[in-house]
Amino acid sequence: MLETLRNAFKIKEIRTRVLFTFLMLVVIRIGSELPVPGVDGSVFQNFFANNSGADGLGFVDAITGGSFLNMSVFALNITPYITASIIMQLLTIAIPKLEEIQRDGEDGRKKIVEITRYLTIVLGLVESIAMTIGFYRGGYLTEKSPLTVVMVVTSLTAGSAVLMWIGERITEKGIGNGISIVLTINIISRMPQDLSTLWTQFIAGKNVAKGIVAGLIIVAVIVAMVLFVVLLQGAERRIPVQYSRKIQGRQQMGGGQQSHIPLKVNTSGVIPVIFAQSLMQTPVIIASLIGKGNGTGIGSKILKGLSQSHWCNPSEPIYSIGLVVYILLIIAFAYFYTQITFNPLEVANNMKRAGGFIPGIRPGKPTSDYLNQILNYIVFIGAVALSIVAFIPIFFNGVFKADVSFGGTSIIIVVGVIIETLKQVESLMRVRNYKGFLND
Repeated sequence: MLETLRNAFKIKEIRTRVLFTFLMLVVIRIGSELPVPGVDGSVFQNFFANNSGADGLGFVDAITGGSFLNMSVFALNITPYITASIIMQLLTIAIPKLEEIQRDGEDGRKKIVEITRYLTIVLGLVESIAMTIGFYRGGYLTEKSPLTVVMVVTSLTAGSAVLMWIGERITEKGIGNGISIVLTINIISRMPQDLSTLWTQFIAGKNVAKGIVAGLIIVAVIVAMVLFVVLLQGAERRIPVQYSRKIQGRQQMGGGQQSHIPLKVNTSGVIPVIFAQSLMQTPVIIASLIGKGNGTGIGSKILKGLSQSHWCNPSEPIYSIGLVVYILLIIAFAYFYTQITFNPLEVANNMKRAGGFIPGIRPGKPTSDYLNQILNYIVFIGAVALSIVAFIPIFFNGVFKADVSFGGTSIIIVVGVIIETLKQVESLMRVRNYKGFLND
């Protein structure tokens, strides 16, 4: 990793891209501190402090890099863009016209990107209006007037649009993976505060022996999770593929190569965790913003069961049923997302047209069935691994009251983006070397 970075900085073009990316990240961090005009930040922070442990707003604040807590112009962050991208992926499968556009080469890709941008603005506007209504009812606005409402909605929507634009510029003029890098820098910016919280909670003020043991346990858990995620991200099942030789007359026209189909164990990435977390936390967040869910009725108990802060709590084990539901949702979404992003029948047909086959398996539908069978096995393994990564921080938060905002989802995102970014840098270096060779 360090060798790759050192070699990259020797190349002027890559240095320029890295510097551009760094400057864009500085702009993001500055924007995360600019308050939304019309929102009483002190009142909102008091509300957050009194409710973050009970409603799952901590995850929202973690992926927005503190922008949500500060109620800055970037409070919505890139969540509307992520949601829009996921919706477009689903619609592309469901609507034949969109699927046709997507297959239309570079022009089709540009059209899909443009539609995603418009959908991002619409979702950002909807989320801004919903948040502003919650602020209005909760008394978080400095003044309850139509002008203030319009100002807050406009600021939040514009902030989300600017972050989308920055992410696309990083992809185009920076080191790539713009949207992912924006999300990652937000998560990383919160980690020093979380580590400080762990220090204060488990190490500071304790005797030397207890402090050392606690510190070693914390470091061991974090390192183990990072290594586990690295292995998970790189693990794959390689299906061997043999291409038959093409013969014309008495001459062999090529072919006969051996290749493989790489099926990643974690085929769906972090998407199942985000889906499951969003599905369970959204009702809790909405209830908190409108001032509901703090009672003793059945509705409040259901909301507690949906909230991660009540899982693995030895004094209230009944609410850990929500954790079981959460894990089942992760597994279900892993299968669902894999089914819409990887089509075994299409892969089998493409192999058949290219003269390829899996040794011992007949081309066509038998190949599709074989791929589907293997895929079901590895998706289950990947989903269980994702569940383990998501479960460990929840366990420590519930049993030991480790009050931190980052969890398994954050670690998967950060590690995955760092690995992909390094691959992108290596790719840029190879392209540069090829260009140099051709110029020589």
